Amino acid sequence: MATQRYSVTPHPIETLLTWVKSGEIAIPEIQRPFVWDSTKVRNLIDSLYQGYPVGYLIAWRNPNLRLKDGTISAGKRILIDGQQRVTALMAALLGHEVLTKDYETVRIRIAFHPGEERFEVHNSAIAKDRAWIPDLSHLFAPDAYLGDFVDDYVKRNPETDRKQIGRVLERLKKIVNNHIGLIELAEDLDIETVTEIFIRVNSAGVELSQADFAMSKIAVNERYGGNLMRKAIDYFCHLAVAPEFASKIEKGDPDFARSEFWPAIRWLRDVNDALYDPTYTDVLRVAFTFEFGRGKLQDLVALLSGRNFETKQYEESTAEESFAKLKSGILAFMKKTHFDRLTMILRSVGFVTSDLITSRNAVNFAYIVYLRGRREGLPPDDIERLVRRWYAMSILTGRYTGSPDTAFDLDIRQIETQGLRDYAEAIIASELPDTFWTGMLPQLMETSSAQSPYFIAYLAAQARLGDKGFLSKDITVRDLLLNRGDKHHIFPRRYLQQQGMNRGRYNQIANFVMAQSEVNIAIGDKPPEVYFKEIAEQVNGGPKRYGGITDPETLKRNFEENCLPISLLSGQVPDYETFLAERRRLMALRIKRWFEVLG
Repeated sequence: MATQRYSVTPHPIETLLTWVKSGEIAIPEIQRPFVWDSTKVRNLIDSLYQGYPVGYLIAWRNPNLRLKDGTISAGKRILIDGQQRVTALMAALLGHEVLTKDYETVRIRIAFHPGEERFEVHNSAIAKDRAWIPDLSHLFAPDAYLGDFVDDYVKRNPETDRKQIGRVLERLKKIVNNHIGLIELAEDLDIETVTEIFIRVNSAGVELSQADFAMSKIAVNERYGGNLMRKAIDYFCHLAVAPEFASKIEKGDPDFARSEFWPAIRWLRDVNDALYDPTYTDVLRVAFTFEFGRGKLQDLVALLSGRNFETKQYEESTAEESFAKLKSGILAFMKKTHFDRLTMILRSVGFVTSDLITSRNAVNFAYIVYLRGRREGLPPDDIERLVRRWYAMSILTGRYTGSPDTAFDLDIRQIETQGLRDYAEAIIASELPDTFWTGMLPQLMETSSAQSPYFIAYLAAQARLGDKGFLSKDITVRDLLLNRGDKHHIFPRRYLQQQGMNRGRYNQIANFVMAQSEVNIAIGDKPPEVYFKEIAEQVNGGPKRYGGITDPETLKRNFEENCLPISLLSGQVPDYETFLAERRRLMALRIKRWFEVLG
């Protein structure tokens, strides 16, 4: 029978809140936005009032670290599950402010109606209704006396029964005596085991990740500046989405504005580019993998805890060194010239809108390739070439879609051993041999997912190669992508539906071209043999029905750029499945041409 690796002890809410205030239990998420809405806070208080269970909290004491003088330092308890509930209790009962998703500092006021014994989120109607106690945190203030509270309420509501009101408010005030179970993980558990527990445990329905755990570890470490580092990551990600938030940082967080991190990220206030808006997971992945030469985020958690992988001991010097290295990696990620160059390279490959950025981890490793290239002193042109080709290869092969931790770890360790250029070129050659373009890729393109990496790569190829939209004389695919042009069914959808085809067949990616909406509308539901015949007539002196192309040579070039068999113009329209097979072959060759241009 396995040994139990934890203890479960019920504690009064009042005791737990006292521990949090004193720092006995550290809430690692304290600088992250409070994600519960106000109604969930109300429901939590109501559950306590009704005597319902509200789940367990889970804490783990940081490993004991060996200090430089040889003594042992006991770590704080970290609350690894239950942060939202504890924050909600502190907001509702103690009147603490919380950070919203918009990084605004607000008070969540929960009102109470003693007569109806009902809780509500404070609003303007409640503020005008004397039957409500507008903010129950006043009842829980250290100097609040229940008798005075009852007297004041009855004075405002003389029709109420003083004894009844007194009993109700006394019951409400006693909710801090309710017990919540605290699961404390054994202090001798290693990081890997705690990490596994952290990921498995979940009371809110949202999977907790290694990045969450790492961010928690960073936030609670003030000795090595983890609290400011944590803010820098959060603020960077927020500014990337909402540059106007900069003024709130400068006014609302003067301590951070005076830190070395603010000059490193404030350039985002003048940028409105949504091509790649990183999350904190992205920042950590890139910074850690680039700086530490490792790809598994659980290793970052261990290193920040002081785990020396050589001695298997937890040492303060390891924690200090790890925080310093992580800080260096984060600053490299945030540097304007680095970030700008990455997005410029992505655009140069043809990924011109955020809609085409469907694999964040492929972008993340492309950024690592860029940063490693700079560290190895490669010429800028060589770095850009490597990043372009590696990113394209990653998209086409789905290199980071399965288990990114494992893939990142494999690639960065090999780069450490072999050097970036040699390893990247060897992998690209082995992953994309000549047979890939003619054998495997056309088969992979038999899909109806417009978000498939192969269709995304095809659109990027057209954007990079300067291809014109279907039947467009001047408008390019790049223009259409930037202005949300239409994906047009070559064999019209309604036409195929009438033949009994389902969505999976008529929405095959080989049946799509990028087209101007007016071209799409003009074609409508016409059978392909009809409108292709009319297109042929248009370039031979006939009426202009579709776009502005009026000469055969321009039309032929347009068909080649859009991977359409020229035979369609001579009235030879094959059956749908034959057409799809031929177009997949042509699209694969177009993608191959694109990849050749990248290098």
